[in-house]
Amino acid sequence: MGALRLRRIQGITRRWLVNSLAITASLVVVAVTVYTLLVSNSYYGAIRSSLETRARLYIDYLDIYSNESYEKFYTGALQWTHLDFTDGDKLELQFIGTSGRVEITSSGLAMAYYRPQTTDVPESLETGEMSVFSGEDPLTGERVFSVSAPLKFGGSQIIGVLRLVSSMREADRAVAQSFGLAVLVGLAALVFIATINMVFIRGIVQPIQEINRVTKRIAAGSYGVRIEKTFDDEIGELADNINHMSSEINISNKLRIDFMSSVSHELRTPLTAISGWGETLLSADFNNPAELKRGIRIMLKEAGRLTRLVEELLDFTRMEGGRMTLFSEKMDVTSELDEVVYMMADALSRDGIEVVYEVEEDLPDIIGDKARLKQVFFNILDNAAKHGRDGKRIEIKVASEESAAHGYVVRITIRDFGAGIPAEELPHVKMRFYKGSARTRGNGIGLAVSDEIMRLHNGSLDIESTAGEGTLVSIRLPAEKKREA
Repeated sequence: MGALRLRRIQGITRRWLVNSLAITASLVVVAVTVYTLLVSNSYYGAIRSSLETRARLYIDYLDIYSNESYEKFYTGALQWTHLDFTDGDKLELQFIGTSGRVEITSSGLAMAYYRPQTTDVPESLETGEMSVFSGEDPLTGERVFSVSAPLKFGGSQIIGVLRLVSSMREADRAVAQSFGLAVLVGLAALVFIATINMVFIRGIVQPIQEINRVTKRIAAGSYGVRIEKTFDDEIGELADNINHMSSEINISNKLRIDFMSSVSHELRTPLTAISGWGETLLSADFNNPAELKRGIRIMLKEAGRLTRLVEELLDFTRMEGGRMTLFSEKMDVTSELDEVVYMMADALSRDGIEVVYEVEEDLPDIIGDKARLKQVFFNILDNAAKHGRDGKRIEIKVASEESAAHGYVVRITIRDFGAGIPAEELPHVKMRFYKGSARTRGNGIGLAVSDEIMRLHNGSLDIESTAGEGTLVSIRLPAEKKREA
């Protein structure tokens, strides 16, 4: 029944119980074995010690007869055995001659032809020393403990052996009872430990089952579901981590959906403009040269928007796959920044945005990828123009500064004076797909790609903003030693 119940238990519970009970059972077996050996050694050692002590006392008692004559010794031994020996209910006292035959016994039986087959008698006769035997008597089949001590006439001549024989029945029964008691205690310990383990493992398995159930729901698409935390331990920490993961996946999923919607809109707008102007230019009655040029300019502008969007998507794909690479060379970073500022100057001017551009003289060179850095500068300036349009001013400053990590860095700051970024959104602006509460166009990957480009340059891209006061973007790039003026 117990084995069947154990087979029904699966998973961690089964492994835990099998392993813990196997260890406990091994310890119980060892403990029972050691205890039984100690008890048996104690019982059998006490019997042996008692027999050896009695044998010495009896030898000393009979010395007064053995020193006079054999007849007096025999008569005294016979009288003492049958009249004065008081332990006949526990022991059998035997006097054995040098031939190995029992001559006198306290059992009162006629033993004329009885020769003990245990090893203690011949050993004692041969060595003249006390000898002990324990085990099964070859003649009776009973387990006995016997001690044989030599009887010496005149202190040197061996005239026989005094033998004490005790049955081991009572000692064996006591040892068996002790063994049975030890086994019962061991089984009780196993049951107790199994019960404690079941209670303990239930406190682990049930939360894990709940975690497993919730993670299956997350895997099935129920993003944002949470696990109820019931323990402040490793399981509680695991629940917190999974809850955090679920929240992050939920946010990422929403951002992904918003990103797909944004990209669809970003693609549809220029495509609609290109398609509309293409149909207009192909119409049979269209013959206005000025409108033709205007239409072509719009188509080229929207085509450029599509190109930039596709390039951003490709860069994002490379970044996600860890395949974005740099073609680095020694360069003057201001030359690339100058080109971007010049390219955007007309558009910024049309929007009424003043650009203040300050560059420190004798800037150190950097090692970088010109195209990638130009991409970063364009992205940051474009964001400043879109989100800081209301401030009508953008400040761009380039200077060098010392750095504990790199020695020298070139620091580029781009500041707008627009609405700024809310404090709760600022930590997320460099996340992929994140657009925040701004309603301006964008796909939410430009800053993520720019941040990755700066990381590949061992630089940094930091954003500071205060709502209502504008945004400051700081770009730092490791530089060579500053030139001497």
